[in-house]
Amino acid sequence: MIIKFICRTPFLSPRTSFFSSKRHFLSCRPVKLSFCQNQGKLTKIRCGINLNTRSSMSCSATPAMAKEKEMVQVDRILAAKEDDYGGVTVEMTNEPLDPSVFASLLRASLSHWRQQGKKGVWIKLPIELVMLVEPAVKEGFIYHHAEPKYLMLVSWLPETANTIPANATHRVGIGAFVVNERNEVLVVQEKSGRFRGTGVWKFPTGVVDEGEDISDAAVREVKEETG
Repeated sequence: MIIKFICRTPFLSPRTSFFSSKRHFLSCRPVKLSFCQNQGKLTKIRCGINLNTRSSMSCSATPAMAKEKEMVQVDRILAAKEDDYGGVTVEMTNEPLDPSVFASLLRASLSHWRQQGKKGVWIKLPIELVMLVEPAVKEGFIYHHAEPKYLMLVSWLPETANTIPANATHRVGIGAFVVNERNEVLVVQEKSGRFRGTGVWKFPTGVVDEGEDISDAAVREVKEETG
């Protein structure tokens, strides 16, 4: 006599909601049982049980490989830093990344951040990853600003008014007023610029560099224009 027990149990990946059915077949083959009754206790028993496992997964991949692939495709999200305004910033490295893989990661990340109640999402893309702009735009991102070596994309997640500040639109310029010991004022003619070739004499002028003190900028521009 052969007795088979069939139990159907769900297999749940720790971090996903995908189920895979497994059936376990337990076969009990007839065996000789020998035992003796001693003060109401079973003192000796022999029994053989064969356990066979059948899985709905493809035979070409082991369960561990399938689980690893599933984790990569579903569980990974983009690394991000939280800011002080309820948002996150993603700073991509310049390592190559397939646009389709990036799109999947971005969708999973956006879903995760929405569940967390995040607001603004910033993605800093090195110029080497310009091919990732299209999938980002398809997920609702827009340009915020661009620099020589990177692009900054931004998206506002909640259904409220967008409070992300616009990019800076102005630069600080200086004009230097220089007087010598004879009360003469320094003026120059431009070799380039709007007054080039006009014969106009003007104060030395220029633009303040990012992070530069305005007084230091005035001294630097005078030296650059007069030597």
